[in-house]
Amino acid sequence: MKKLLIFTIKLYQKYWSSWHLPVCRFYPSCSVYSIQALEKHKFWRAVGLILWRLARCHPFSKGGYDPVP
Repeated sequence: MKKLLIFTIKLYQKYWSSWHLPVCRFYPSCSVYSIQALEKHKFWRAVGLILWRLARCHPFSKGGYDPVP
């Protein structure tokens, strides 16, 4: 399951994200954060971290450095 999600994120990075200007409010970007979370944590913990990160990604967010815990 992890490998499939990482593969999907990498496809997104290559074919969708590369066509748009970088507008990430966080460092690392949400897609990089997602891959790091999946590599570091068990699947459901990583999914929770990813969803929490995506929920905080909006125009009113301060953003900044936000590493995977």
